[in-house]
Amino acid sequence: MITVIGSINMDLVTVTSIDPSMGETVMGESFFTVPGGKGANQAVAAAKLGANVKMIGKVGDDPFGQEYMNYFNDMHINTESIQIEKSVRTGTASITVYNHDNKIIVVPGANHLMTSDVIEAYRDDILASEWVLLQLEIPLSAVEKVLEIAAEGNVGVILNPAPFHHIPSHWFELVTYLTPNEYEAKQLFEAYANDTEATELLKKKLVITKGNEGAAFFKNGELMTIPAVKVKAVDTTGAGDTFNGALAVALDDGLTIEQAITFAIKAAGLSVTKMGAQVGMPTKAEIEKMEVNHHEETRNAE
Repeated sequence: MITVIGSINMDLVTVTSIDPSMGETVMGESFFTVPGGKGANQAVAAAKLGANVKMIGKVGDDPFGQEYMNYFNDMHINTESIQIEKSVRTGTASITVYNHDNKIIVVPGANHLMTSDVIEAYRDDILASEWVLLQLEIPLSAVEKVLEIAAEGNVGVILNPAPFHHIPSHWFELVTYLTPNEYEAKQLFEAYANDTEATELLKKKLVITKGNEGAAFFKNGELMTIPAVKVKAVDTTGAGDTFNGALAVALDDGLTIEQAITFAIKAAGLSVTKMGAQVGMPTKAEIEKMEVNHHEETRNAE
């Protein structure tokens, strides 16, 4: 089982052709809500790939919270460990899309109530997992508690250090893999530039996502890059979350880290060919179809 512990947000998206100034009112083009939050995104990515997924998190007792619980159930994600907080709002991200760019305001809501005590209450869930997926959209004290419990039970942990926060070096010992993007990896190395021991340990745990360049990891002390698949990108939102969910699935299936990264790159590549973070996340059948098509294209080119 893969257990995902993290944020659950409802994205409130407004599309406009006019970027309003402060105090100005303009007419927008469209509005829609989309399930989001890095934790929920990664859980959906893993579930769509056929994994047995449990989500640990919090939503409010508002309509967004109920909508999300129904959605998780439709996605066959175990919701037994999602707490519904009374008189609290579900986390939201208000997104204004203008000229192919966006402005985002995140209100954590119920996500902010994910304390270390809450994590302790789900100790048995964590210890029963093969892999745990974490991000940094819940309080860091809660993340640290998860790491400690997982280490006690020798449970594999993938920590996606996003949005970036400074993390203590002893976390490097507790995680199995850290999955920053290039910017986050740079921040980590800069933070520990004078600590050789921490830097060397960090290298052993890193899987660096590099967008349309693929992903990289250290093999025998050398940085090795696995190239991205060639696709026509439509929307890159959620590609990193797709990568992390797929990486967990592949490792849970017993693949080596190099094989797992290759699988995750394919999943992330397919995810950007459709609009929407979770909508674009692929199934295993879609990845297998892509592999067959790529093999045929390669054979025909010979």
